[in-house]
Amino acid sequence: MAGERKALLTGITGQDGGHLAELLHEEGYEVFGIIRGQNNPRRETISRELPYVRLIEGDLTDPTSIVRAVEASQPDELYNLAAISHVGYSFKNPTLTASVTGMGVLNVLEAVRVTGLAGTTKVYQASTSEMFGGLDYNRPGAGYNEDSLFHPRSPYGVAKLYGHWIAKNYRESYGMFVACGILFNHEGEKRGLEFVTRKITNAVARISLGLQETIELGDLWPKRDWGYAGDFVRGMWLMLQHEVPDDFVLATGETHSIEEFLTLAFAEIGIDDWRPYVVQNPEFMRPAEVDILLGDPTKAERELGWTREVDFPGLVSRMVAHDLSLQSSAVRV
Repeated sequence: MAGERKALLTGITGQDGGHLAELLHEEGYEVFGIIRGQNNPRRETISRELPYVRLIEGDLTDPTSIVRAVEASQPDELYNLAAISHVGYSFKNPTLTASVTGMGVLNVLEAVRVTGLAGTTKVYQASTSEMFGGLDYNRPGAGYNEDSLFHPRSPYGVAKLYGHWIAKNYRESYGMFVACGILFNHEGEKRGLEFVTRKITNAVARISLGLQETIELGDLWPKRDWGYAGDFVRGMWLMLQHEVPDDFVLATGETHSIEEFLTLAFAEIGIDDWRPYVVQNPEFMRPAEVDILLGDPTKAERELGWTREVDFPGLVSRMVAHDLSLQSSAVRV
């Protein structure tokens, strides 16, 4: 319709891309999504689940394709969500991680600038709590905020830190509206099975149905500030509705261990002691681990009016319920 706002999303096939596309559609946006490869296996799924999204082929490592996508969509808002986002995988493929997660941000910003949209397109850059690193010397007791020191502990965190700083540089150098969301861990039913939270809830569902006996995991002691992805994408959108571009931490202000996640997940299927079902596999141990991440969302709450609606037990419960439904349907088929 005339006057309809347009949004372009990278990472449309990921968890946040799906949640954000739904929110933007509800807000009345025309939504475009960049998808990599003409035979992308996720294309059919995205077209079925998000039929209102207009897909444009592009690749963050190919600057020309990003320029074409920006020219074709003429977005009022651009959300850069795409990345090699699995921390463990980034140790195995650091060069690809640097190219996509780091240099990809530069390619997006340059595409907006060279197409003449630097003064009109608002850009959201997905930064991450993994940039902090969680080392003792830079760990504030009340949680990391926008002024905390960075010390990334993985190729993913290092690449994200480059993306964060180049985004701030384009904001300051060219007067572009570029907002950086420093998001702590956010999960949900759309999370990929390679991530530990969804790996756990999917396994719990399968164990409940007698489809598998155990789950293999790495370290169980790390603590994370886990929230619900649906709440967090609303925060992304609020950042681009703010009067001025800025950096904002989105977090719950609570930290929980993987052991706590396991306890709640197994309780959903009536199992009080999860230890007989969990096998620790050294292959899932990382060369360098972040032992604890805790965020302070005070600024986002104060300036954006952002609040989370789903608490930690509610997050685990809805993820287990989703996977029980999914696995039960597969069994019936």
